[in-house]
Amino acid sequence: MDKSCGIVKWLWGILLAFILTCLAWLGTRVMLFDQFVIPTESMLPTLMPGDRVLVDKTIMGARIYSDFNFKPEGGELKCWRTRGTRTIQLNDIVVFNFPEHEKHLSFVINEVYCKRCVALPGDSLSIIDGHYVNNNFDGVLGNKKKQDDLANIPDSTLDFLLHTTPYDERIPWTIHQFGPLYIPRSGDIIKITPHEACLYRMLLEWETGKKIDFSWEENKVWANGKELKFHQFLHNYYFMAGDNASDSNDSRYWGLVPEEYIVGVVKYISYSVDSQTGKHRKGRTLKRV
Repeated sequence: MDKSCGIVKWLWGILLAFILTCLAWLGTRVMLFDQFVIPTESMLPTLMPGDRVLVDKTIMGARIYSDFNFKPEGGELKCWRTRGTRTIQLNDIVVFNFPEHEKHLSFVINEVYCKRCVALPGDSLSIIDGHYVNNNFDGVLGNKKKQDDLANIPDSTLDFLLHTTPYDERIPWTIHQFGPLYIPRSGDIIKITPHEACLYRMLLEWETGKKIDFSWEENKVWANGKELKFHQFLHNYYFMAGDNASDSNDSRYWGLVPEEYIVGVVKYISYSVDSQTGKHRKGRTLKRV
């Protein structure tokens, strides 16, 4: 009898240790750090396909969901964020939920991107000859060599990669010549003309919950049929771009990222596996980025 009781206690101890380990692992992933796989070449040469990046959630603060009804087709994000150590900075490499679905801003929990932040709330961003220019920053944003390469590619060879948001003939921006685009911050009040409605339509519809229409000829904008002349932004937004400037699906094509959609900041490559051979890459384990 004593022997059987000892076995039961031993099994319960093993089970308890397993449960506590799982809770610690889950708590770490939710509150502190998580790992994501880089699937594409959009961040070359900084990050390679097959890199496992360690994302620090303590910088911005971890997101705590208040609604777990995540829809596969996208929906509303309901969460609050723990206290972080600092805000996002220019040139941070950031993991975030992809924001644009069917030309609307919506949240899909398992659709995440990894890009570099090249413009913060309150900045104005331009692309001049393929190079990022931020009115509040004098240094290099992203990878200059890749932007030099992009500048040397003729428009005629870029095909569908050439044209960017907002895809309107009156604002004919490209990955060579773009902007300036003002990046809204929470509390900003801006006058809404067809120009602003064209640039920020997805954000305006998301924040107001109303359908935005505009007429260049009448120089008017409507929200659910009522004329809209001004809007006060409720959220902070960011412009995210891949280091591989000529081959990256980023904010140039689908727009800005709300602050709430940011998961965290990449600090290290935990390890890397060549997606072609399945072999571990040497020299990339715990490499700082």
